[in-house]
Amino acid sequence: MKYIVIGLGTFGSSISVKLAEMGNEVIGVDISMSKVDAIKEKITHAISLDATDPEAVKNLPLKDCDVVIVGIGEDKGANIMVAALMKQMKVKRLISRAVDPLQRTVLETMGIEEVIHPEKETADRWAQRLNMEGVVDSFELDSDYSIVETKVPEEYHEKTIKELNIKDNFDILILTTMNVSNFKNELGANKSETSVKGIARADTVLYKDEIMVLYGHNRDIRNLLEEHKNFKERM
Repeated sequence: MKYIVIGLGTFGSSISVKLAEMGNEVIGVDISMSKVDAIKEKITHAISLDATDPEAVKNLPLKDCDVVIVGIGEDKGANIMVAALMKQMKVKRLISRAVDPLQRTVLETMGIEEVIHPEKETADRWAQRLNMEGVVDSFELDSDYSIVETKVPEEYHEKTIKELNIKDNFDILILTTMNVSNFKNELGANKSETSVKGIARADTVLYKDEIMVLYGHNRDIRNLLEEHKNFKERM
C-alpha cells in the first residue's frame, strides 16, 4: 500500500513510521524542514512543502497513492484547507485529523467520512486498521493478536456462526456483532453510529449490514479478509 501523510507532528510521524514498519510505502510531508529531517531515515520519502499551496501539491504522487492522511493538528485552518484540497483533487481515500467536535463537523460536512481523533485514538491503532483491507476499526493486543471490527460479508448474510464454522476454518472467534444506524449531524452531513448486540453465540445470525468483532492472530484475520476479497472478485 502507498500512503501520503501530511503533517509530521507527534501523531503524523508516529503513524508514518508504524505504516512503514508494516512494509508500506510512506511519503511524509510537512512545511517544517526540521520535522522532515527527523523522520526521513524512517520512512520511504520525506518532503518539505506547503500542502495548502495547490501548485506545490501537484508535485506529490496523489494518483498513485492509496490513502492520504491529513495529520495537521496545531493549525486547524491549514488542516481544513489541505483536506479540502485533497477532496478537490479526488484522492482515492482521504482521512483527516480533528482536534475538536466542531472541526470534525466541518470535515464531515465537506464529505470526509473518516476522521481521526488522535487524543482518543493511537497511531498504532489506526496503522493496524489501515494495514488490513476491510477493517472498520481495530485494537492491537500485542504484536501478534488483535480485536478487529469488519463488515459482515454478503456471503455470511442470514447464516449462523455455527453454520459458518469460522473457528475451525480460520481459528478466529466472533466476539459480538453490532448494528449500524445512519443519521445527519447538525450541518446535515451523513453520520453513522454503532450499537453492540451482545455476546455472540453459536446460534447468532449474521446480517450483511452489520459489523462483526473478531479476535485472533493477525495472520488469521488477514487470511479471512483476503478470502472475502477474493470471493468478491470471483463474483
